[in-house]
Amino acid sequence: MNKEIDCRKMDCPAPVLNTKKAVEAESLKSLSILVDNDAAVENVSRFLSYRGFGVSVESGHGFSRITGELDLDNFHQEPAENENTEAVTVESPDDMVKTMVMATSEFFGQGDDDLGSGLMVNFIKTLPELGDDLWRLVFVNSGVKLTTKDSKVISELKEIENSGVDILVCGTCLTFFNLMEEKAVGQTTNMLDIVTSMQLADKVVKI
Repeated sequence: MNKEIDCRKMDCPAPVLNTKKAVEAESLKSLSILVDNDAAVENVSRFLSYRGFGVSVESGHGFSRITGELDLDNFHQEPAENENTEAVTVESPDDMVKTMVMATSEFFGQGDDDLGSGLMVNFIKTLPELGDDLWRLVFVNSGVKLTTKDSKVISELKEIENSGVDILVCGTCLTFFNLMEEKAVGQTTNMLDIVTSMQLADKVVKI
């Protein structure tokens, strides 16, 4: 059974949620999703790939068509909350606390922006001191600017990611600031992933 879902003019996380609903409610072997922004292309494609679909994307005339063809060898029989579930449900030592840090701005605190920028650089550089408790970094709003190639902390963030920490970057925010092509670390994500991450975390630190 083939199905086409028109998600044009829909804001995050509607394209992923509509795709998730269709995949879980119907026995689909192939489906196509129409979207009109880069963030939706990345989020829907990643979701379908995790669910065992081979993914192809065709773009033109102001929108993209994401086509998913079910790969039965990689099909996930049990529904998952998001495409990162496999990575986050691994059992952890009893004394390990899964700490999620959410950066909602490129600045640390309110007041002077120059001071706030310097404090944020120092904060990111100090994050590895959390050790194994540091589980996931989430960047939203102007915080996504920290994940771009010209960021003062891009090398530190890459080292953190290479150590096994998940880094999620809001796709809607990247699009708003016209930074989708400038992102140099982490996975482009959506509000469904962010909310699920908050639910799975033992502790959420917002800065």
